[in-house]
Amino acid sequence: MTLTDEGDDPYLWLEDLDGPDAAGWVRDRNAETLAAPSGDERFAALRAEIRQVLDSDDRIPYPGWRGDRFYYNFWTDATHPRGMWRRTTLDQYRRPEPEWDVLLDLDALAAEEGENWVWDGVTVLRPGYERCLVSLSRGGSDAVVVREFDLVGRAFVSDGFTLPEAKSSVCWIDADHIYVATDFGPGSLTTSGYPRVVRRWRRGTPLSAAEVVFEGQADDVSAYASHDHTPGFERTFVGRSLDFYRTESYLLTQEGERLRIDVPDDARWDVHREWLVIGLRSPWTVEGVTHPAGALLAARFDAFLAGGRDLTVLFRSDDRTALGGHAWTRNNLILVTFTDVRSRLEVLTPDATGWRREPLPGVPESGHSGLVETDRDTGDDYLLVSEGFRQPATLRLGRVGGTVETLKRAPTFFDGEGLAERQFFATSADGTRVPYFVVGDPDATGGPTLLTGYGGFEVSLTPHYSGIIGRGWLARGGAYVVANIRGGGEYGPPWHRAALREDRPRAYEDFAAVAADLVARGITTPERLGIEGGSNGGLLMGVMLTRYPELFGAIVAHVPLLDMRRYHRLLAGASWMAEYGDPDEPADWAYLRRYSPYHNIRADRPYPPLLLVTSTRDDRVHPGHARKMTARLREHGHEVAYYENVEGGHGAAANNAQRAFVWALTLEFLWRNLSGEAGPILPRQRSSIGASERGSAA
Repeated sequence: MTLTDEGDDPYLWLEDLDGPDAAGWVRDRNAETLAAPSGDERFAALRAEIRQVLDSDDRIPYPGWRGDRFYYNFWTDATHPRGMWRRTTLDQYRRPEPEWDVLLDLDALAAEEGENWVWDGVTVLRPGYERCLVSLSRGGSDAVVVREFDLVGRAFVSDGFTLPEAKSSVCWIDADHIYVATDFGPGSLTTSGYPRVVRRWRRGTPLSAAEVVFEGQADDVSAYASHDHTPGFERTFVGRSLDFYRTESYLLTQEGERLRIDVPDDARWDVHREWLVIGLRSPWTVEGVTHPAGALLAARFDAFLAGGRDLTVLFRSDDRTALGGHAWTRNNLILVTFTDVRSRLEVLTPDATGWRREPLPGVPESGHSGLVETDRDTGDDYLLVSEGFRQPATLRLGRVGGTVETLKRAPTFFDGEGLAERQFFATSADGTRVPYFVVGDPDATGGPTLLTGYGGFEVSLTPHYSGIIGRGWLARGGAYVVANIRGGGEYGPPWHRAALREDRPRAYEDFAAVAADLVARGITTPERLGIEGGSNGGLLMGVMLTRYPELFGAIVAHVPLLDMRRYHRLLAGASWMAEYGDPDEPADWAYLRRYSPYHNIRADRPYPPLLLVTSTRDDRVHPGHARKMTARLREHGHEVAYYENVEGGHGAAANNAQRAFVWALTLEFLWRNLSGEAGPILPRQRSSIGASERGSAA
């Protein structure tokens, strides 16, 4: 059956998250998938190795800074699978085994309350640092419960600020007031499922009585409020996210007046003390001067708000170089830039003559480096992490104008001897050069190769060290490849815009070009080339399956988008229409229809083996995408395996045990299909679906 519109979809019943028919179908698919590895010794050994990596006590406990000189960390391990929120001093952190002050033990809390709590972050009250707002997720979903916590008494505040489960955002104003955006009832959410209304909530009063300070529109993505506690620069900002990339923002005065931050809607901006910094996604003409997309500009905030347009260009991209990010210390601005996806960091310091520029101290010449934290409040310290595909991470503490010291080194999880990291460029269908990294034995040819990519939402894939990939793939003799296709941010906004909306197929052509280039170089063969991707990368996998199946030997998609006709009607999908398009617009559906994986399944075209992994608790990308894709593939007689974790949210796993299982399943599925070994790890789940499997809702 050919699908042309929503009314033709025979598997809509699988979108019913917990409906009896859909739940029964999921149980059956999971039973088929789980039966195969249950007695497999090699699978069990791989899962144990991955779990060892995830739970290693020698991992770097990456810290967060709150402004009070403590090093905060959230830590999970074998004895604390849900994790502990803790903190220590710098002197202690320098030690091989610091003494940690445990603030909140999530395992103990979950046991006490009978809840499957997953940590989702914390907002600490400044400048007192005695209270915080803790966000807890049930099973890993994006929706959270918010509860006020006393950092002195190490307990939740019985009559404190508390919000029921919702996709909420909160921030402190002072000890007795917070800004809250949450589900206030009918009409308070956008079509994307995020808060549309922001209120100012006073301690001791009911939430329903909280004062409305800002409202967005129903078709916005969300509304927000943020408060800057910097002494002498206290400010509140409110705004509405018009879509995934455009925001309308205001300064909210004490009198309640809203003053527009008059930057382009699609620009990123940040205010630090007296400075406004603006990152451009599209060209902007100001007083006769056109600043290109990818530029970073600076102005004095008060003067800009008053109408002045004295802009200083801090960074301008070119064909090979793009801005990867920026962060403030108290007195300096640190820039992270990419040149052909290789990082460079420099520090900019404003003074009476302009902006002084110099390399950031402590950045090694090899590998990839990025910022972990900076001290925006009290000094010019920064935390820097450096790593590579074969080099475990090193964490350094530096101070602009001062010294740099090594604080921690991550353990080595696999033997990198004999492996090399190489960068190549493939030529896409329109002649564009597409970079990709290859990690493995440079002398090996035609072996099992794992290729991954993402290609969307300006996300850049940079070199990183993975003990999971190292032990589960590289140590076996496989090659690992990361493709930097269009749609990402590796070359700035133009690289992303080149694969936006109707131009989306360019990202898929780029990925296919990388696959073909790997074969042309002799690194692998189509039969031994496997691919893996998640979320938008899962959509990429679905397109590769249905449009370029002859290029691959096996495919794995995690929490994927696959039905591009209904994605905007499922959970947070409407928030991504700026990326993909609006399927309800005939012109948009015309191009979406051409690549939507769910709508392009053909019975007469051979497909490589496929594994789809999702989560019932994923409230961002609906599991219905993977469910329906599996059902249609089975109906057409194609080989597909399916696993749906009952928890885990958009990560498809809520703890390290689940992560180890999913990754062992992924890597073993790929290895056995690509290496030619007998006995696939998963059963060959082909069927012709009859009325009983369709469910009573069909």
